[in-house]
Amino acid sequence: MSKIKITNFGPIKTGFQNNDGWLDVNKVTVFTGNQGAGKSTVAKLISVFTKIEKSLVRGDFEKDWFEVKNRLESYYLPYHRLEDYLNDNSEIDYTGNKFSISYRNNELSVTEIQDDKYSLPKIMYVPAERNLLTYIKGAEELKLSSEALQEFSTEYYNAMQDMNGNAVSLPVNDTEIRYDKRSDELYLKSNDFRIKLRVASSGFQSFVPLYLVSEFLAKSVKKQSGKKATMSSEETIKFQRGLRTIWDNEHLTDSQKRQAISELASAFNKTAFINIVEEPEQNLYPVSQWKMLQSLLRFNNMNGDNKLILTTHSPYLINYLTIAIKAKQVLDNLSPANKETLSTSISEIIAFDSCVNASDVSIYEIEEKEGTIKALPKYNDLIPSDNNYLNNMLADTNHLFAQLQEIEEENEN
Repeated sequence: MSKIKITNFGPIKTGFQNNDGWLDVNKVTVFTGNQGAGKSTVAKLISVFTKIEKSLVRGDFEKDWFEVKNRLESYYLPYHRLEDYLNDNSEIDYTGNKFSISYRNNELSVTEIQDDKYSLPKIMYVPAERNLLTYIKGAEELKLSSEALQEFSTEYYNAMQDMNGNAVSLPVNDTEIRYDKRSDELYLKSNDFRIKLRVASSGFQSFVPLYLVSEFLAKSVKKQSGKKATMSSEETIKFQRGLRTIWDNEHLTDSQKRQAISELASAFNKTAFINIVEEPEQNLYPVSQWKMLQSLLRFNNMNGDNKLILTTHSPYLINYLTIAIKAKQVLDNLSPANKETLSTSISEIIAFDSCVNASDVSIYEIEEKEGTIKALPKYNDLIPSDNNYLNNMLADTNHLFAQLQEIEEENEN
């Protein structure tokens, strides 16, 4: 399991308050908190340092290349537009499965971890702005200011092409999605209608790109993981030559070099899918949020080393995640005599391949005023507590309503 420690970076001040400041990046990791608290900041830093480790393992650069002042600021942070969040007191530590990376005093240092298991990941950051792509034809060719959105746009286009004209059933509202190559349009279809995605509801415009890309990449990695995961010595030499050609090209920007390296490195088979999603609940009704979460968990369960990282404002998402955990607990403890009958009852609540072990889930709350992070407690070290910020905000509405009733009663008396 990888982990990260963050202090004095953007809205994150003192960081995590336990475990000596280390946040576990678990198989399922969730960040909640108010706007501007730093949910996306932490998720983006996980993306950045996971990419650095991946580049080191793959041999994109020599280790010394990273250990240069401001290399993090000049090359990696701009991908997520985070470079302005650094200050002289920023400290970031990351420990993966193959490298430990530390940033202090404006310098990056790298230490290799010997003889540890590593799965080369496909890292996808799903930005909140994804619904923009449903409005625009040829979005994969746009020069977007966000490199993360640009990369997501490319994978969205790849996912559409991979459909090969076939319909994909969506877990929301008994609908399906179909891509028409002639018109370069996605169409939503149900028994009652057939409409272009770009004129559909905002919920579908947010959900469809998330669903198509997540499914496409999860299945692609699942397929690749059955093949050889490393290059031959001849392929490696060819790859290194290609890297030198890219880096020696003075006409390419850093962004263009990143894209060229990514395309060159596609010859490496990925064996894990790290899916980092901003606000997966965006514009979705609670029941649709539940269907969406089950889908993301199913994709995450396709490979043992896959990871799902979410930022959310939704109390429903946290509560639904507890259902997935509880279902796994109940399923694992069924007696042989009741297994067949009760398994059917569980499947009517949640699909088996969407269940998740409690030990594989970490939920963190970020407090915006102090810039601190705390872990959501669990009942009996299993089920996440309902005493969390999002649920407490729902409870506050009952308290406010009761106060108004008291004022009303005083007026009547």
